[in-house]
Amino acid sequence: MTKELSKVKTFWDSRPCNYHHSDKEVGTRVYFDEVEAKKYRAEPHIPGFAEFDTWKGKEVLEIGCGIGTAVVCFARAGAIVTAVDLSDVSVELCKRRLDVYGLQGTIIAGNAEQLDTLLTATKQYDLVYSFGVIHHTPNPKAVIEQATRFVKPGGQLRLMLYSLVSYKAFQVMHETNRWNISNMRELIEEYSEAQTGSPCTYVYTFDEVEQLLHPHFKIKRIWKDHIFTWDIDEYKKGNFVRAEPWKNVGDEQLKVLEAELGWHTMVIAEPS
Repeated sequence: MTKELSKVKTFWDSRPCNYHHSDKEVGTRVYFDEVEAKKYRAEPHIPGFAEFDTWKGKEVLEIGCGIGTAVVCFARAGAIVTAVDLSDVSVELCKRRLDVYGLQGTIIAGNAEQLDTLLTATKQYDLVYSFGVIHHTPNPKAVIEQATRFVKPGGQLRLMLYSLVSYKAFQVMHETNRWNISNMRELIEEYSEAQTGSPCTYVYTFDEVEQLLHPHFKIKRIWKDHIFTWDIDEYKKGNFVRAEPWKNVGDEQLKVLEAELGWHTMVIAEPS
């Protein structure tokens, strides 16, 4: 493992994504229930993007499963799930989560840039799913090159990557009073996560996503979604209260803004 990748692993081992979405005892059913509820209230576009029920009886590979929210949803819907994650801590929590719900899945700790060392070489999947993950690995292109080996003909890649041009970018520039547009990419990468200090984060334009996937995948649909509109202090307490700038913004207006300035670039692609 390279030094840079080791730093990424250490970062996510110390703060698994959504770990603090519940204050209940970690690893209990009530804890996992609350984690899922909070995640999908904060990011309600995810279930529609994943379309969990669509994959009943299908083979699904998740790249970067974290503590297993999507894994459980796919498995609950009847998918045959395999997942990998770099963080040992997240992998163990994901396994525990499946056990708590009496669900099945194969969860593997390892580097997604080397999927061929983790998975059966001849195995292919109907869906390869990765939400907010490969922009945190030092070489995202390597993950895409690996992933193409494991998608069935006619299968899909569903991917979320962070957007360069986003409300998040301008919010960070405002909060830090750093308005040098030429350095916007570096700034947003520095503040991409709730906890600063992510050792590796990339952000993308639509053209850059196309370049990332070329020549292995052809994009069928790409769009932006998700602006975080909640008051941070209340959100940390588990309360969903609109932050002051968003109090008078209706749902329809918000969707228009998200289409232009969403933090999440959503991609559905097929093998070329």
